[in-house]
Amino acid sequence: MDPLTLDELDRQLAHALQVDGRAPFSRIGQVLGASDRTVARRYHRLRSAGALRVVGLPHAAAIGRVDWMVRMRCTPDAAVPIAVALARRTDTSWVTIMSGGTEINCITRTRRQADEGELLLQKLPRTPRITAVSAHCMLRAVAGVGGWPGRTAALTPEQVEALLPPAPDGSAAEVGPADDAFFAALARDGRASHPALAAATGWSETTVRRRLDALRRAGILYFDVDTRSELFGYTAEAALWLTVAPSALTPVTRALATHPQIAFAAAVTGPASVAAVVICRDLDELYDYLAEGVGSLQGVLSAETTPLVRRVKSAGALLVP
Repeated sequence: MDPLTLDELDRQLAHALQVDGRAPFSRIGQVLGASDRTVARRYHRLRSAGALRVVGLPHAAAIGRVDWMVRMRCTPDAAVPIAVALARRTDTSWVTIMSGGTEINCITRTRRQADEGELLLQKLPRTPRITAVSAHCMLRAVAGVGGWPGRTAALTPEQVEALLPPAPDGSAAEVGPADDAFFAALARDGRASHPALAAATGWSETTVRRRLDALRRAGILYFDVDTRSELFGYTAEAALWLTVAPSALTPVTRALATHPQIAFAAAVTGPASVAAVVICRDLDELYDYLAEGVGSLQGVLSAETTPLVRRVKSAGALLVP
């Protein structure tokens, strides 16, 4: 089997891991009707091929951080080296090259709102080949927080229910510098074993188990799936920036949350009030969505679309030799 072709079981596995990134292979196999060995073999095959990876990440607000979307316009010869330099940082995610190689988008996480200006400037490579920079504070995620619909349509509602982890119960959990190595290890591999996490942190396996449970119950730690949309048959991806009348912001964002083409959307600061990621099967479908899906939304004053050329980094840590 071609390692970069997803069959039905692969798609079900990807969906299952989006529901619970640390679900045991035995439980996933029971729900999918496959053996735990088969499920484990499929996962390791996909991960080794770079097709799928589970990452564990802390919610920004839960640890006193703020996420910003940064847009950088640059000369075409500078796009790749600048994007790679940004991707290697631990405080960036979703680093992408857009618009034929003349723009770089990324998300960067800062400590406090009061420090934004200085910290954002410090993150950027110093080169005259960056011709413009804008930063947009992410006020609220409004769509796609449970995963992109294109990869979360393989399981039945009953199967999803059987895989759901316990919901956060509001327990308190303090996060400090001692957790840095823990979060770094989970950003590389959200399914890292307890012994591997113990080795990365210097904690005992018992402490690792307790910390995982405490952070999940407190709603601080979540798990996501890094994968590529083209493996699911979707070849057109773009960033969408919408300028929305303030009175229409809530109805527009609620409508976007129902659109299967929206992989993620957030209300942001700046001239555009909503930033979104759109994934379609091809450019014709992208056109139809912009004309009919976005075009039908009352209160949208303007829309800017920038097609994705290359994703350099996704949600988790950049895997480099």
